Amino acid sequence: MEREFEPRAEQIKADRLYAEMGLTDEEYKRIEKLLGRLPNYTETGLFSVLWSEHCSYKNSKSVLKKLPTHGPKVLQGPGEGAGAVDIGHGQAVVFKIESHNHPSAVEPYQGAATGVGGILRDVFSMGAKPIAVLNSLRLGELEGERTEYLFREIVAGIAGYGNTIGVPTVGGEVQFDPCYEQNPLVNAMAVGLVEHEGIRKGLAAGPGNPVIYAGAPTGRDGIHGATFASAEFDSETEQEPVALQVGYPEIGKRLMAGCLEAVKSSALVGIQDMGAAGLTSSSAEMASKAGTGIELQLDLVPQSEENMTAYEMMLSESQERMLLVAERGREQELIDIFKKHGIQACVVGAVTDDQKLRLWHRGELKAEVPVAALVDDAPVYQRTSAEPAYYREFQAMDAYVPEVSDLKSVFLQLLQSPTVASKAWVYEQFAQNEETLLGPGSNAAVVAIPGTDKALALTTDCNSRYIYLDPYVGGAAAVAEAARNIICSGGRPLAVTDGLNFGSPYNPEVFWQIERSVEGISEACRVLDTPVIGGNVSLSNETDGEAIYPTPIIGMAGLVEDVSLITTKDFKQAGDLIYLVGRTKAEFGGSELQKMLCGEVSGRPPELDLDLEKRLQEQVSAAIRAGLVQSAADLSEGGLAAALAECLASGELGASLVLGEDLVTELFSESQSRFLLSVAPEQRSLFEGIVEARLLGQVTEEPILAISSPGGSSLEISVEQLNQAWKGALPCLLS
Repeated sequence: MEREFEPRAEQIKADRLYAEMGLTDEEYKRIEKLLGRLPNYTETGLFSVLWSEHCSYKNSKSVLKKLPTHGPKVLQGPGEGAGAVDIGHGQAVVFKIESHNHPSAVEPYQGAATGVGGILRDVFSMGAKPIAVLNSLRLGELEGERTEYLFREIVAGIAGYGNTIGVPTVGGEVQFDPCYEQNPLVNAMAVGLVEHEGIRKGLAAGPGNPVIYAGAPTGRDGIHGATFASAEFDSETEQEPVALQVGYPEIGKRLMAGCLEAVKSSALVGIQDMGAAGLTSSSAEMASKAGTGIELQLDLVPQSEENMTAYEMMLSESQERMLLVAERGREQELIDIFKKHGIQACVVGAVTDDQKLRLWHRGELKAEVPVAALVDDAPVYQRTSAEPAYYREFQAMDAYVPEVSDLKSVFLQLLQSPTVASKAWVYEQFAQNEETLLGPGSNAAVVAIPGTDKALALTTDCNSRYIYLDPYVGGAAAVAEAARNIICSGGRPLAVTDGLNFGSPYNPEVFWQIERSVEGISEACRVLDTPVIGGNVSLSNETDGEAIYPTPIIGMAGLVEDVSLITTKDFKQAGDLIYLVGRTKAEFGGSELQKMLCGEVSGRPPELDLDLEKRLQEQVSAAIRAGLVQSAADLSEGGLAAALAECLASGELGASLVLGEDLVTELFSESQSRFLLSVAPEQRSLFEGIVEARLLGQVTEEPILAISSPGGSSLEISVEQLNQAWKGALPCLLS
């Protein structure tokens, strides 16, 4: 049953070759029991990838059950290529976020590019036309050659794929901390639009229906990519663990066009991207969801390399590939659609009624495995959880009180820190189109919904320093910040997709971070009415036992009910009143100021009152809908100081403000649930009747930021200086 160079089943067991594929002794015994025999080499490979954390979520599934996933507008929750939410008039927004961390650490350009390509395929496999891509990046300090190289290549990979395929990259975020030095994070979010009746699913339904392969040929790239994504790094290992995937955006563009036409055909039964674990995951998962089986003739699979084995073809993660099921007798209709778009498509198998995945190659039966054993019977673990000693230490600390002797110098220095500084260097590399109403650098991106007066507001957010200090509070704060960004852009939050990036789940302290973060995210999503419709888990992001900060990225979509409601950050005209919404307290734990002055973070993060958060969000949203708000900005990293720099970035206006006695707290605290708004003077009474807000001052014609306090302290900085610091930091560091 096996070729000579493939070990026999007995040898696989005796030599523990399954361990090299990522299976434990207990898992291998479980497979033996499920099959009633020893698995052969190919079958062992199938189990190894589908039972990896990357595919099965075996270490995180017990925690993910805590997330709220239902809501009146949710049309499709977790379990398909992407989630879908009703946006009215028979339309839905489809979106999802996924990570491509480990590949990006080894080959940053292709790792980032294939991350974009993969998430786009997840969206258009649902029948949705992609309209936008966002990202969320984490890297080490922008000081050494390695981080600069990774940064440049990751951004180039995102731009290279997105610009070529023709889907604009409309937003994102970048943060820098030492813990990401060896483990950069690259999370990509894709968003699409579809009519309700056009939503497609990955179902291999109808025994006898043909299975169609469409896209680029299969090569040896990415074999065991899912296993690689589930493993920790070892700094002593110099050899690459896998031949990494390579993206071909030109093929991806044609494949997208072919799929978007194919999903409209009544000949199509089901469709799924060949992502992690390639043919294995797509075939087994499609059969599992339909309660059927699949038989594949691997000799028919298009191949880019010679003498590929069944094992290699099934585990390959070559890019730009789709698996489809057609109605029997109508397969040629779909093949012809792909041919029209320059994409190879062919029948490679059929749906069966015996609930088994059966593989034939060169006249031999290479694998025969129950689909349920591969997909539904994957182990689910409840890992040990332990509260870290550092957390107890931080909770017991007195509040950090920063010492600032030169307010102006610290203000400008903070604006130059890479996490706070303008990311124009990044997003100027991303192409936009006419549907992009607000692009990168905005509170949230805003993309028009063609044929309507509506738009989508889109954002990715997470402050991993807060989550490191207190995972529950930090997880909730990530959701709250995302919602504030949607509100500030004129939208109403709809739903969340989460990219959960953590260290090893086998470390009890890391598993505690996972549990607490998800609990915080869950509570915030419940209070703010933003169900989680899908996402991704990326664990084992650590090197030599040193984990990254817990980094659960929140991707959020909101609906702008009329484009006239779109609101931007920049101050609009002299004389407008400047208001601060929310309470400012001396909260510096995990702040940009603490990181800048101390070189590390400690203590407790800013407190978060979710009921207050919801009330203030609703007030600001009501004021925007009433046409009372000229500009709006969320206060996050860098506090009021960073928000003022962004609101004054046009360089044409200034601001005169009277703040409280403690200017350090007023300017640099990162207290939650705060907004910076400007309002026309004639709207003052109406505005103050809706929003609990504190009047700070007004916009001025002279481009100077002038700040004073009742006690006589003052600060004056030209807007030109602000812009030189904020806009010039990244180009200077990367020159």
